[in-house]
Amino acid sequence: MYVKTIYQSPLGAISLVAGDKGLRGAWFEDQKFFERGLTEQAVIGSHPILDQTKQLLDAYFSGQEVDFSYLQLDAIGTEFQEKVWQLLKEIPHGQTTSYGQLAQQLGQGSGQAVGGAIGRNPYSIIVPCHRVLNQKGQLTGYAGGLDKKIWLLQHENPHFEVKK
Repeated sequence: MYVKTIYQSPLGAISLVAGDKGLRGAWFEDQKFFERGLTEQAVIGSHPILDQTKQLLDAYFSGQEVDFSYLQLDAIGTEFQEKVWQLLKEIPHGQTTSYGQLAQQLGQGSGQAVGGAIGRNPYSIIVPCHRVLNQKGQLTGYAGGLDKKIWLLQHENPHFEVKK
């Protein structure tokens, strides 16, 4: 059984869903792949993992550097996607990397497969896919929308500038 709550962030509502094994996802309500991978309808309610997630998101949005690694995640992706999502967790707060750099770390020839896996990341903010830019340091897609990606990058690093 999945339990769901809606977290009101400065960027809009985020659907948080937990199951017996951990957090299944954190999706902006209007994002691409919203609640993808859920095998059953979630019931609105409370859950210790959801409470912990809300506390960490509160701290993050208040400007604190938050370590989300303590959250028990119950990933719902392919083996390759999960490898990509693991690498995303290693990108330091306030810093960025590129799709190509991640592809190199995985021994992939192209950043496109990495980009596809990043786009299906079910853990907005918690697994920081917003910290990935193209090879020239420019913004590319973000399932929640580029406006949210810019906001998150500038929230973590006030000196971040959008490159044209």
